[in-house]
Amino acid sequence: MMPGRIGNLPIAAENPLGLSWHDSAWIPLLSPSNIMDYFSERSNPFFDRTCNNEIVKMQRLSMDQLQNMTGLEYILLHVQDPILYVIRKQHRHSPSQAIPLADYYIIAGIVYQAPDLASVLNSRLLSAVHHLQCSFEETMSYSRYHPSKGYWWDFKALKPGLSPYGSGQSSSKDVSSTPKEEPSTLFQRQRVDMLLAELVRQFPLPVTQAPNQINGVTVKNENSNDKSGDKTEGNVNNITIKQEPVDPSGSDMTNGGLQGHPEIKTEIKQENMKPPPEKKPRL
Repeated sequence: MMPGRIGNLPIAAENPLGLSWHDSAWIPLLSPSNIMDYFSERSNPFFDRTCNNEIVKMQRLSMDQLQNMTGLEYILLHVQDPILYVIRKQHRHSPSQAIPLADYYIIAGIVYQAPDLASVLNSRLLSAVHHLQCSFEETMSYSRYHPSKGYWWDFKALKPGLSPYGSGQSSSKDVSSTPKEEPSTLFQRQRVDMLLAELVRQFPLPVTQAPNQINGVTVKNENSNDKSGDKTEGNVNNITIKQEPVDPSGSDMTNGGLQGHPEIKTEIKQENMKPPPEKKPRL
């Protein structure tokens, strides 16, 4: 049974550019002398049985007789032994005029039909249009719209380098991860700094004053309120002097230039005390 037929009915015409044929028994023996016999095998779908080559072969004539015949024929066009052979299918009108119809190339024993110029241009144009369409669709997937903002581009929605149309061809391990957002925006950081500065200005921190020393005497000012008295009345300053002995054994300093006498440290403590109540005249 000839290939390409089911019973006596021919199958639908198939694009020959997607077909290939080979015979494993011939591949180790291929050479320029027997390549035409290999191509004329009955199982080869690219060989036409009505060609002049088949007539010459049946009549046991020389292949040189093909130039004296008219009609369909196959010739060996190019040889790059041992891997590449090119065979041309042409229609001969006279010994000097032949119109090429198709070219077939045999690489490592496998026969293919070479595409014509129209098929090459059609394939390239379809491929270019397909990639342009995919690029436009991917570009539209990054477009966002909001009534208050209008249109903008959002390239963080998908992982970089991944196309939304190639997700079906991804591996079995699909790990979905959301993009990491910033903890705060620049506006939020500036707003917080402004609020903190405003709070510090309204509620300043208490400032601790260092004790004043005058001629070796430490003077401390303390404000104290009488808890038992009336808090609405004012306070006056009261000075308290404290004397503390200091051990002079670890120091050469003496009190008044005399050795053996402990140094007396005088501390004057000034306190605010509550004044006596004022006498109000009787009316």
